[in-house]
Amino acid sequence: MSAPAPASVFQRVHVLITGTVSSLYREIAKFGMVGLVAFIVDIGLFNLLRFGGGPDAWFYDRPLSAKVISVVAATTVAYFGNRYWTFRHRGRTNMGREYLMFFLLNGVALMIALACLWFSHYALGLTGALADNISANVVGLGLGTLFRFWSYRRWVFPAIPESDSAEHELAERDASAPI
Repeated sequence: MSAPAPASVFQRVHVLITGTVSSLYREIAKFGMVGLVAFIVDIGLFNLLRFGGGPDAWFYDRPLSAKVISVVAATTVAYFGNRYWTFRHRGRTNMGREYLMFFLLNGVALMIALACLWFSHYALGLTGALADNISANVVGLGLGTLFRFWSYRRWVFPAIPESDSAEHELAERDASAPI
């Protein structure tokens, strides 16, 4: 037996890398679209709670509470979008475990956004609407988004093992089955 020709090794590596990058690109694009919808929910609800009724609004002087409520609503939208579209081809456990893990990891991302908002609003004294939105919804959300994509792929919607074809079939079936 002779060793495989170098061209075939390079071709296989190229196909593997191209397929991986293409799959990752599709996941990132879908994740971004789901994230955009969740972002609109988050920003819209945050600003409605914070500034919707003027100085008499319930959350006018409570930006952290407004942010918590807006993030919980946006997280629920994001979970269903990611579960049934972005990561539908990836492994499934059970919905309760996924939902809990999704919310826990979003809690970490929320802490990132809240830390940015707290620092800007309270440590730096930048209390205007623009400053609150930049710190919470640009810097905080941006850093949180990077964490979310990585953690969802790693723990919430893990890759389907290639070695076990029966497990792969079950994961594929579960990925497309309704709740």
